[in-house]
Amino acid sequence: MEAQRNLDAEIEALLNVEKQIRLAGDVAGTKKAVTDILQLCFEAKAWKTLNDQIILLSKRRGQLKQAVTAMVQQAMQYIDQTPDIETKIELIKTLNSVSAGKIFVEIERARLIKRLAKIKEEQGLIAEAADLMQEIAVETFGAMAKTEKIAFILEQVRLCLDRQDYVRAQILSRKISPRVFDADSSKEKKKPKEGDSIVEEAPADIPSLPELKRIYYELMIRYHSHNDDYLEICRSYKSIYEIASVREDPAQWIPVLRKICWHLVLSPHDPMQSSLLNSTLEDKNLSEIPNFRLLLKQLVTMEVIQWVGLWNMFKDEFENEKNMLGGSLGGKAAEDLRQRIIEHNILVVSKYYSRITLKRLAELLCLSVQEAEKHLSDMVVSKSLVAKIDRPMGVVCFQTAKDSNDILNSWSMNLEKLLDLVEKSCHQIHKETMVHKAALKV
Repeated sequence: MEAQRNLDAEIEALLNVEKQIRLAGDVAGTKKAVTDILQLCFEAKAWKTLNDQIILLSKRRGQLKQAVTAMVQQAMQYIDQTPDIETKIELIKTLNSVSAGKIFVEIERARLIKRLAKIKEEQGLIAEAADLMQEIAVETFGAMAKTEKIAFILEQVRLCLDRQDYVRAQILSRKISPRVFDADSSKEKKKPKEGDSIVEEAPADIPSLPELKRIYYELMIRYHSHNDDYLEICRSYKSIYEIASVREDPAQWIPVLRKICWHLVLSPHDPMQSSLLNSTLEDKNLSEIPNFRLLLKQLVTMEVIQWVGLWNMFKDEFENEKNMLGGSLGGKAAEDLRQRIIEHNILVVSKYYSRITLKRLAELLCLSVQEAEKHLSDMVVSKSLVAKIDRPMGVVCFQTAKDSNDILNSWSMNLEKLLDLVEKSCHQIHKETMVHKAALKV
């Protein structure tokens, strides 16, 4: 009780000193008086008094911005030294209410919210933690370090994915441009010009840019896995594969390259998939996993693939993926793989046949006539293929319907080729005649 009275007396004396200095406009003196009051409360372990003094000092008439900043920064150092979680939360909430709406302590407020969200998450309140994090729009903070901004937004995305709010996760992820990870950090930082806001250094616990790149793409894989968007998952793994630290360690890049190959095979056929497929086949590291090289080679080769033989060959590799980095390929992956092989086979058939009976097509695909017709119809609807089915006759026509201009153009080209051949033939005949005449003269 005596100690409490002494503390109150000391605080009262310092408050009077602080008032005089503040009214005199002495910035350094006011900052020192404010921090001394907080230090007294901390040393006495009077946490309730500390909270009260923080609110009181922030609301004093004509309080200086620098003093409020110094006070918030000083009090943030005490957060980890609080005796229990309730005291810690109370202190964070007090500092949060003091810094709310003050642009000069926006970075401190963002860090406080992040710490409070972490506590909420540890308590299992993920929805509350996500809502807290979404209150802060760090992309507008000019003084915050780039890496800290990215780390904060990634934390927002992660919490949204944890609460299965995929729409908001996508919106937040678009605040980060993937090009930011390719910026050369080795370049010297430009000295700020006069009038520019000074960018603070990122705290020590913020990961480096390559590490943030990996976290970003791992979160994107989680997001795209929800929609089974295999091509986007493949592109994300491709970006992780290109990180220098991953390329240098075979223990890291082999599982990533395996995932790239599987997701390429699972992706529907389109120009982007085809381009990625060919660029992956040219990768020298693929020779370290020959089975996957063979798998990609089969897809590039325009030959019909027997599903049963392929599945027997790669079933063990497919099952092993759940023990690898990134986990299993998803519940629908085996079914989707069969679907992709059927689609590949239909495309191969369309290259070699202009017309084919449904029965023969079903034989080539190792399917029933009904299944073959269904898969073919799905590909036509998705515009992967141009085909027409004459159901009474049971014939599939893969030729595209030509309009009058196309027909005239093809005739024109055929006539041109014919005239070229006639001209070449005439030239050869004339040449032979001249050679023969010359031989007779001799």
